[in-house]
Amino acid sequence: QVQLVESGGGLVQAGGSLRLSCLASGRTDNIYSMAWFRQAPGKEREFVSAIRWGSGITFYSDSVKGRFTISRDNAKNTVYLQMNSLAPEDTAVYYCATTRRFSSATMASGNYDYWGQGTQVTVSS
Repeated sequence: QVQLVESGGGLVQAGGSLRLSCLASGRTDNIYSMAWFRQAPGKEREFVSAIRWGSGITFYSDSVKGRFTISRDNAKNTVYLQMNSLAPEDTAVYYCATTRRFSSATMASGNYDYWGQGTQVTVSS
């Protein structure tokens, strides 16, 4: 029902910045929230950030708070993740996710119904 296309991943040196984008298409009406998760090699998928589409309320994991900023463009059905002060531990595949139904479990992967294909972010030291 909803398709997500990600872009913006790449290779960057420690201390550098990247901006990820996620474009939603299909049944984009009544989107409740969009989020970013990441998964490093050998580790489980973890929550990074989320934004509620209507209110604009944002959520961040402790590991990225103060360095990453999530934002949205409702007219373009796009969510962004500005990543600053990147470190090698930020290296992972970053996934965009969304849900069209109400839920309070903002940081749980099971809260989201649709996922992008993932984009690789590699931070070198």
